[in-house]
Amino acid sequence: MMIALLIIHGLLAVALLGAITHQAIGVWLPARAGKQTFVARLRSVSTPSYVTAVIVLFIATAILGGIIYPSYRLNVRIVLEQLELHKANGSFELKEHLVAVGMGMLPAYWYLWRQPLSEQLARSRKIVTAILAFIVWWGFLVGHVLNNIRGFEV
Repeated sequence: MMIALLIIHGLLAVALLGAITHQAIGVWLPARAGKQTFVARLRSVSTPSYVTAVIVLFIATAILGGIIYPSYRLNVRIVLEQLELHKANGSFELKEHLVAVGMGMLPAYWYLWRQPLSEQLARSRKIVTAILAFIVWWGFLVGHVLNNIRGFEV
């Protein structure tokens, strides 16, 4: 059961990673007129259309991570400590803190992206989106590396 939850957690994380990355690229590197390359189309997305998906995916991924967490604490973290992999263990501790900060930022994120978009809040939208993108990337990479070091056993 835990393996299935871990796989679902990973799939949600990939979807979240794609949504927040797409939005961050679109808000920080808006499209230039006349270009039809892959990168130009990537940059020309409707950035506000990702807000609901990012919020729902962030919350769902965090909740599922919380369900999996006790098994991680008992089966993985202990082994990391025994193997003296302090940096790997510490990076996961930082991941936990960053995800909590990200959860706390979601109301501000929603407020900044609500329609109609205010030009006065454009810089704040960029910064909050970039911070959330960093948190999601950090969480994804750390989770992936730790799973490769010591995943759950059946």
